[in-house]
Amino acid sequence: MAYDAQAELEKVRKYYSGDPLQKRFSALITGETNAGKTYILRTARRPIHIDSFDPGGTKCLRDLIASGDVVADTTYENDDPFEPKAFAEWMKSVDVRFHTGYYKMFGTYCIDSATTFGEAVMNYGLGNKSRAGETPQMRHDYMPQKTYMTNYIRKLMTLPCDFILTGHLKENRKVLSVDSKTGVVREDISYRFYTVGQAVVTIPLLFDEIYVIIGKEGRDGPKREMLIDSLGTYIARSRLKSKGLLNAIEEPDLKALLKKAGFATEDKPRLT
Repeated sequence: MAYDAQAELEKVRKYYSGDPLQKRFSALITGETNAGKTYILRTARRPIHIDSFDPGGTKCLRDLIASGDVVADTTYENDDPFEPKAFAEWMKSVDVRFHTGYYKMFGTYCIDSATTFGEAVMNYGLGNKSRAGETPQMRHDYMPQKTYMTNYIRKLMTLPCDFILTGHLKENRKVLSVDSKTGVVREDISYRFYTVGQAVVTIPLLFDEIYVIIGKEGRDGPKREMLIDSLGTYIARSRLKSKGLLNAIEEPDLKALLKKAGFATEDKPRLT
């Protein structure tokens, strides 16, 4: 069969215009403990499903859980490292929910958080090797952990709803100089997404957006702001910012940010 260049061009264009993933929002949202990473879900498109691996992490959303705007699956929060079950149960649930079209009911899906999710993955791997509760070994344990995490996040990138992964930050300190007379140390301090090995690079690459929520002291108490474009102390980036409609620092409000960037902000129908 002869190839037609124009027909091929139209096929590519048609696929892009109908590709739901081009209209979907995905974000890795990082910050220090109590920065408001889970709280920001109050501004996400509803209904929201959260797979919570952080013990007690969804308490700040109790009113939305009670109203039905948020569905929080907390069965993964208290994984026993000596008898790990959380990740195996989570994998089974994800497969069932994909098969049944469960995620189509939601505006946003979230894993909270990458840190405790990674711990559950490690517990699962050690348990499968009859080494539950033992110290992980570099080559034998961390590579499979990274692969599981990355592969499942790739799978979740095909969700028919927005996808948010929360994560903690790791502080990195590098000594630049030491004054020989005063002993004063000059350091370079930076913060990076906290996860296992090379996943610190590979997982962020999967997301459209990488945001950092930071807190500052204000006149009326602590004030939070969100970096969406930053290099140096923090790493953040935004593909939505490419049109020049967003600032490097925005209010931690996802719907407001999407509206400024010209993306849909409508919620899906309320759950019955």
